[in-house]
Amino acid sequence: MRTRDFGRLGQVSALTLGGGGIGAVWGETSRAEAVATVHAALDAGITLVDVAPSYGPDFEAERVAAEALKGRDVLLATKAQVHDNEFPDPVARLTESLEQSLRRLGRDAVDMFLLHTQLRPAGTDGPAGTLDYARYAEEVAPAFDRLREDGKIRSWGLTAVGHPDSILAAIGDAAHRPDYAQVIVNALDMNGDMWIYDDVAPRSREIVEAANAAGVRVIAIRAVAAGSLASSLDRDMAPDYPAAVDFRRAAPFRAIAAEWGESPAALAHRWVLTAPGVGTVVLGVKNREELAECVAAEARGPLTEEQLTAIAALQA
Repeated sequence: MRTRDFGRLGQVSALTLGGGGIGAVWGETSRAEAVATVHAALDAGITLVDVAPSYGPDFEAERVAAEALKGRDVLLATKAQVHDNEFPDPVARLTESLEQSLRRLGRDAVDMFLLHTQLRPAGTDGPAGTLDYARYAEEVAPAFDRLREDGKIRSWGLTAVGHPDSILAAIGDAAHRPDYAQVIVNALDMNGDMWIYDDVAPRSREIVEAANAAGVRVIAIRAVAAGSLASSLDRDMAPDYPAAVDFRRAAPFRAIAAEWGESPAALAHRWVLTAPGVGTVVLGVKNREELAECVAAEARGPLTEEQLTAIAALQA
């Protein structure tokens, strides 16, 4: 598998194994199959596994990683949710979450620690489950730097899908700049069921460009837009649910994939792997069959200019 420069952590595989699938967020899987999927990912050349306490019941993704990665040399990332409308002391919450994750993972430190909370503009209320940018900049970002200096983490970053003004400010903060940013990147610029602002555009491409300019490495997430760019939706949802709406909107994408002899998911991953400015692409696979499809897509290499143009026309 191809590798790419990944800043503070050196080289990383073009594909990263995400924790959502192995934690059963994206449909049912067994512990045995999840562990086998992790092993297959490492055997295929994947060098980064990205989990979180919130992925699956009873911290399932972290528990899978702990079982599967014993004795294996691989980069490991986990996350913390720090909502200031739920946790009055964000720094205490951050450090407590990390310590709990380290115990579950059986590690003294992790290679990457990510803030898994959407940032909102300073001085604004809600939405629930978000963090005020001022508290982030003044309290939380410095705490990440201290954790890195103390050796508890090797690097840190953001799930960069909050309010774009706040995300761009965080990336531009030279005093406490994150090493990595997880950004929604997919062929039809869909939000992947992660957008909470009705009156603001995500501006993902602008964020990718700003991150690259600042030396913040980009980790692409939601390559198949929470399943909307796959052959079918793998979980039940109401017809007006965002992913269901996007799935119907993606019918032309599935048609062009069929014309080119690709599965929609494979084509979606090849598109993100071709996108400029992306360090690695997180997979949401839940079993070895889905993993093999993505690994094969990476092996086929980037899309041609003609293919990129045809896909771009679908957004017109």
